[in-house]
Amino acid sequence: MVTVSHYLYEKGLVPGKSGNISMKFKKDEFERVAVTPSGFSLKSIVEKDVVIVDMDGNLVYNSNKKPTSEMLMHLNIYKERNDINSVVHTHSPIATGFAFAEEKINRLEGFGPIEEKFVPFVDYYPPGSIELAEAVSKELKNQDIVVLKKHGVVALGKNLEEATLLSEFIEESAKIQFVKSSLMANRL
Repeated sequence: MVTVSHYLYEKGLVPGKSGNISMKFKKDEFERVAVTPSGFSLKSIVEKDVVIVDMDGNLVYNSNKKPTSEMLMHLNIYKERNDINSVVHTHSPIATGFAFAEEKINRLEGFGPIEEKFVPFVDYYPPGSIELAEAVSKELKNQDIVVLKKHGVVALGKNLEEATLLSEFIEESAKIQFVKSSLMANRL
């Protein structure tokens, strides 16, 4: 988690203190979730900062850190999707620009067949709210990625690498779409 946190920051996908990640795992027959702490830049996360909770959000190990304010969103996604073990929530600049403009991002080839033309949107709800957690987990029932209106992006994977690659890919897709629309506008 530390390596992925630093990587996402270096790639510009989680500027400042934005974004959060989690990873579900089993320990002693119980499902646990490792999440990034609240109020930290992913740039500076170290192993002792990672917070471990159970599937109800209770701290499993003593920690002087609070879990991300988006913990409920992560937990709801895991409860909805048994087939995934990682969630990456970014505030990447181009994709988040699309989220604020409420402009749909085209799905591009790269992560399997294109079954839908656009990456789906989730309506705006305040960050950390129950409403946001419920809306995101509902939309991700049959999706691998969603754009949160006026907020950012949430990507899922079987592991952190897969979720991270998808987060990168959606940012690159948004860049391509932005460049294309800029070039097309210049032709007029």
